[in-house]
Amino acid sequence: MQFKIHVNIMPHPELLDPQGKTVEANLPNVGIKGVSNVRIGKHIQFHMDAASEEEARQMASEACEKLLANPIMENYEIDVSPAG
Repeated sequence: MQFKIHVNIMPHPELLDPQGKTVEANLPNVGIKGVSNVRIGKHIQFHMDAASEEEARQMASEACEKLLANPIMENYEIDVSPAG
């Protein structure tokens, strides 16, 4: 069975996010005010063949731990749904 995987990766909340700070500081320059606590991360999506949703989730988690995310500096969330 094929599953659609969505992975959201964000820096740990206690770590400085220089990209987020830069965006936050410059939004008023383009007329957007009142924005705070900007954090910038990554969104990755892919399809995966697996026998079950649980197997797909485990394989996606392994991909995050080994390649997609840096667990020392980033958290990740995985959403799995049937592809189709």
